[in-house]
Amino acid sequence: MAISLQTILDVLAPVCGTTVAVVEHRGDITLTVDSNDLIEAASELRDHPDTQFVHCTDISAVDWFPKRKKDRFEVVYFLTSLVHAQKLRLKVVLQGDEPICPSVTEVWKSANWYERETYDMYGIRFEGHPDLRRFYMPEDYVNPETGEPSYPLRKDFPLMGVENALPLPEKYPNDAL
Repeated sequence: MAISLQTILDVLAPVCGTTVAVVEHRGDITLTVDSNDLIEAASELRDHPDTQFVHCTDISAVDWFPKRKKDRFEVVYFLTSLVHAQKLRLKVVLQGDEPICPSVTEVWKSANWYERETYDMYGIRFEGHPDLRRFYMPEDYVNPETGEPSYPLRKDFPLMGVENALPLPEKYPNDAL
């Protein structure tokens, strides 16, 4: 049985008050909470018998650069309540070019790998993560000109990649064309 939007908001009210932003589109619910309320909101959504969002299916991010520079990043949590057959997106908006978000690994163990992936691709640091390190890219993946770490899914990452950052295969090996 699906959970109503009002039920979810009632569950979050003691934690977030009325600060939850809601978007409902074609039956999909997306809630945006303040990053300071994230851990409590996530725990409440997981533990409350009316919601029971016990599974974190995925975590990703959105980079709104250059449209939004101040609140450039959003971290998106894809949650599932198996008991109620309901899905939910929970979002937090982060500030600046070096965003920090609380880690939800204590709420959902599956968040460990998803947060590492999001850190590696977007550079979002998850405060309190037990082992935050690169997931796909080498630990020393930096822009060779500036020495700054590079994050491939940021909108300001060069479209053709960073020259000489990683060895690339030959364009046409052995004159294949």
